[in-house]
Amino acid sequence: MELQFKREVLTFLKPVLHQVQELEQTQEIRLPEDMPEVGRILGVWGQPVMRGKQWQGDTAELSAGMKVWVLYLSESGDGPWKLEAWIPFRMRWDLPEDCTEGKLRILMLPRFTDGRIVSAGKILIRAGISALAEGWSSCRQEYFRPEEPPRPLQLLRRTYPLRLASEAGEKTFRLEETLTLPVSAPQPEKLLYARLDPVITDRKVLADKVVFRGSGNLHLCYAAADGQLHTWDFELPFSQFSELEQSHSADGQVDILPMVTGLELDQEENGALRMEAGITAQYLVDDRQLVELTEDAYHPERELKLHRQELELPALLETRRESISAEQMIPAAADLVVDMVSLPDFPRKQIQGDNVRLEQTGLLQVLYYDGEGALQTASRRWQGDRELKTGESASLFAVPQPGKVSQVLSGGEELTLRAETAVQISTVCAHGMSMITGVESGEVREKDPMGPSLILRRVPREGLWELAKASGSTVESIQMANGLEGEPEPGRMLLIPVV
Repeated sequence: MELQFKREVLTFLKPVLHQVQELEQTQEIRLPEDMPEVGRILGVWGQPVMRGKQWQGDTAELSAGMKVWVLYLSESGDGPWKLEAWIPFRMRWDLPEDCTEGKLRILMLPRFTDGRIVSAGKILIRAGISALAEGWSSCRQEYFRPEEPPRPLQLLRRTYPLRLASEAGEKTFRLEETLTLPVSAPQPEKLLYARLDPVITDRKVLADKVVFRGSGNLHLCYAAADGQLHTWDFELPFSQFSELEQSHSADGQVDILPMVTGLELDQEENGALRMEAGITAQYLVDDRQLVELTEDAYHPERELKLHRQELELPALLETRRESISAEQMIPAAADLVVDMVSLPDFPRKQIQGDNVRLEQTGLLQVLYYDGEGALQTASRRWQGDRELKTGESASLFAVPQPGKVSQVLSGGEELTLRAETAVQISTVCAHGMSMITGVESGEVREKDPMGPSLILRRVPREGLWELAKASGSTVESIQMANGLEGEPEPGRMLLIPVV
């Protein structure tokens, strides 16, 4: 007796890199001659910008920078004055030596920006970023499917619907908008700083296309004609699509990491603001693939030798969003709060048995007028956590979304800031599955001529397959003898026909 197996091939992307790096850079900036000398730095704000990324042999490289705005008062106390600067960043990650090519997705988060006075005409700026790099490499994995087995050979076959990453790429596009505030709002006289957060609100896979919508959430801080500082937020909608290399099923899903690749703001003579921005949407498509494996076999009349292999696939189990909240006290006697910024870090994971505790940290910045009408800034680190359940052999990946300060409470000599960060959670299981790749037939078992043709047994916890295998019967025979359509409850007494 021989059983032939066919070789089938699964093609997918396997994760070879998922790592966060933190980097800090400093740079001395000399004031232009037409700007007054520095008396006091009010604050520093930054916008991370990705310039390029590259998979080069056994390394992944990122070229990026921080667009920085420094607000300061002159030595005479007038202002605020704005100084713009660019701080370049370069980061590198090691890749496995056997992965010479693949696709990269990178997400950068600003960790902090601050400055100090070196001299009246020079400022030292310090900026920190954290960057998550994902590397995906093409993989071909063989598995084995048997042809129709000769009777009475019994096979335990299971079909697994697995979600596997199948394609990665990116779509780069531009946002160009002329921005005007309502007539009822204080009109901008001088733009001080800005922040652009691209957010994807809807995403779909339509056969050979990725279609997505979202908005560029632009936050502005500006001075009005009376010198008072104000903020305003714009939602700049976009809708894009990208051609895929292959066609996907109706079960196809896509995850997108957007990054800003450029941001320029100019004020026109009529007071309107002109914005030009570049955005790269880095997508990862996964699709459902049905994988049928033969996990066990037996012959009621013969000994068998089974050849096995482990099949390990990085299957996506689920994707969901969770919120992590935090509250932080900042010593500040604020009469009027102008602006609040929450800069979340990438969460840290603490494994606790089958649970994972996400520890979310970040920085809260506040710009305010004190009781005497003077501009002040303050910042504090914050921390929150969330406990999540994960299954055995599952890995959890967490990516924070742009943070928001949901509430500010002023009381005497302190401010209470409550921030909330949305975190996208992906759970991936690289659990190995045992499969039979070959069956060798052995000697015929001697049958006891005095043995019964019908016996009574309890259903074990493993179910009918183990009961039939141990009894020399078949699952179909047991079901017919007992009028069963599926699996009976464990412990039930059944009649077992002996083949």
